[in-house]
Amino acid sequence: MKKLKIFLITLISFMILSIFLYSQNKWISLEQITVQSTRLPKNFDGFKIMHLSDLHGQYFGKNQNDLLKKINTFKPDLIAITGDLFDSSYDDEASFSLIEQLSDYPVYFVTGNHEAWGNHFEALENLLTQVGVHVLQNKQETLEINGQSIELIGIDDPDFGSSVDNNLRVALQESESDKFKLLLSHRPEAFEIYVKSNIDLVLSGHAHGGQFRLPFIGGLVAPNQGLFPEFSEGTHTKNQTTMIISRGLGNSIIPQQLFNRPHLIEITLKAGA
Repeated sequence: MKKLKIFLITLISFMILSIFLYSQNKWISLEQITVQSTRLPKNFDGFKIMHLSDLHGQYFGKNQNDLLKKINTFKPDLIAITGDLFDSSYDDEASFSLIEQLSDYPVYFVTGNHEAWGNHFEALENLLTQVGVHVLQNKQETLEINGQSIELIGIDDPDFGSSVDNNLRVALQESESDKFKLLLSHRPEAFEIYVKSNIDLVLSGHAHGGQFRLPFIGGLVAPNQGLFPEFSEGTHTKNQTTMIISRGLGNSIIPQQLFNRPHLIEITLKAGA
């Protein structure tokens, strides 16, 4: 009887642990953020952005149904993907399965380090543009609503060979100083560069929330930031610049996250003070 009791306790504990670990990688955490700015044109008041990052070729439900349900419920005006959509460690099919089902929305994409490491991004870029994705490589596009506009800027990951500072300088060459600027960039650790460049809103990823989030401490480790990273998740504001960091959806080098579920962000813009 004692052995049976020990066996049952062990089995139940293992099942609970398995469910917990599965939830940390597969149960999507949905965050809602409102960004208010006096620099935002009134016609963009209520503009909705779905921000996702670092999919790393992972599936969320059959044919990405879990992701798609959350996106379609929000009905965003724009979908922003801030890098590492693809990962050479995984098949590209999962990423394209998602992208091909987002054709009803304007989708904007910037590269991450894993697109650079994959050595076949040119082919991926062609496939993305064929299904209507706007691939922003050190350039900007103008978004307009009834005669009022903002600038949407996207820069390449520095692992393609040029620094964040230089990439942003190139992207801003034709920028109008009085326009509200929305930047998509994979690297949150370059926050001071974004502040210096007077960006209004930055959407970023890369840090995976610090991979393992410790209670009362935060993220444990992030690429290019090391232990206890400052920019691992959340909203950061300095001067006129606000940066929102996605903890990401998938994993790559480290296959498990703890206290750090896959992250999807609904952003609503508000005009005025």
